[in-house]
Amino acid sequence: MSQSTPRIAILALTLSLAAGAAFGGPPEGWPQWGGPNQDFQAPSDGLADSWPEGGPPEIWKRDLGDGYSTILYEDGRLYTMYRSDDEEAVVCLDAATGATVWETRYDHSPWEQQTPQFGNGPRSTPLLSGDRLYAIGVAGRLQSLDKKDGKILWTRELWSEEDLAGNHLTFGYSSSPIAYGDTVIALVGGDKASVAAFHQKDGSLAWKSASQPFQNSYSTPQILAVDGQEQLVTFMAKELIALDPKSGELLWSYPHENQFEQNINMPTLVDGRYLFLSSPHAGARGLKLTVGDDGKTTVEEIWSTRKIQFYHVTTVRQGDWVYGTTGLRAPAFMAAINVKTGDIAWRERGFAKANTVGADGRLIVLDEDGKLYLATATPEALTVHSQVELLDGVAWSAPTIVGKTLYVRDKSHIMALHLGGPTADSMKEGA
Repeated sequence: MSQSTPRIAILALTLSLAAGAAFGGPPEGWPQWGGPNQDFQAPSDGLADSWPEGGPPEIWKRDLGDGYSTILYEDGRLYTMYRSDDEEAVVCLDAATGATVWETRYDHSPWEQQTPQFGNGPRSTPLLSGDRLYAIGVAGRLQSLDKKDGKILWTRELWSEEDLAGNHLTFGYSSSPIAYGDTVIALVGGDKASVAAFHQKDGSLAWKSASQPFQNSYSTPQILAVDGQEQLVTFMAKELIALDPKSGELLWSYPHENQFEQNINMPTLVDGRYLFLSSPHAGARGLKLTVGDDGKTTVEEIWSTRKIQFYHVTTVRQGDWVYGTTGLRAPAFMAAINVKTGDIAWRERGFAKANTVGADGRLIVLDEDGKLYLATATPEALTVHSQVELLDGVAWSAPTIVGKTLYVRDKSHIMALHLGGPTADSMKEGA
């Protein structure tokens, strides 16, 4: 961990208070992949309009092992995953200081045919639900842990159990689990269980979707209110599917295929009916979903384009517009596309592939090279207010924002920064 100085200590204290009542009550947590609503938006306000030349003030920074799991927050604690040698680890940190609260390590080797080019993970983000944390390893091991001390309570093997037998992925298991009622839902893939739901209490199977086999890819499921009906919507390897989250019954599917079977970016729903989806090579599509009186969903494609190809990046919706970086490799474009019409308002050069998170009407953009941007996007223009070279190495983990604090990581470090308003500069200079 970096050395403390009086000014950083005071800033850390301020941020610790910010997690309580000092800035108007406790901030929302970040309990799962994508944040409170899985839309990569934080309910924050009072963020700075620009940053000092060196970027937002650093609160703390420390080493962390390899992996791409994002960072969860709840009640002053952070949770994430990493790899050290042959072991995976789930770790809990103190949010104000970065100190380790607990760490649970276990043997979990990658699939022997996994491509090692981009590391051995883990890639999935854990889930906080009740007094448990649920984590999926790089080779498909789903575990329930006590979030107080990291004790493992139950384990399921999504790839190797006979009644699940999920399909192996070239770059390792990457989907994140989600909660629904008293279950935890995970993508599996294959003939026996495309998707499965497990009882949170003991890991027993609640249901599995096997009426039609779908291969898993690298995306994460979400619960959407489609035309007033709850649907579990998720990308699989060759299509988008929707299930009844109570039973796993298939409600509908729609083809969206690319040569690498890599569907990653999560679809976006507008007004309960208009669904946006995008992936490399296949491009982007707009679907109109209508649930009839019989409960069945009609799916109509209303536009498509190959000019927008969101890859392993997160995007942010504001109104009818989605903002994010498009392209398979650097240089990429930051782009704005209308969900209902497919109109592309602009594409701005100068970005690498990046993960985008929204907060207080702004975009926080972290590209894969570790460059951090503060921007405002409208259908008329993208305005970059500040930018800074922040992280070394590959930064593929989406940022987490809680209150006025930004948590980020690359393949070897994790850090916390202050995004607050005008007081950020004065605290940095005067403490």
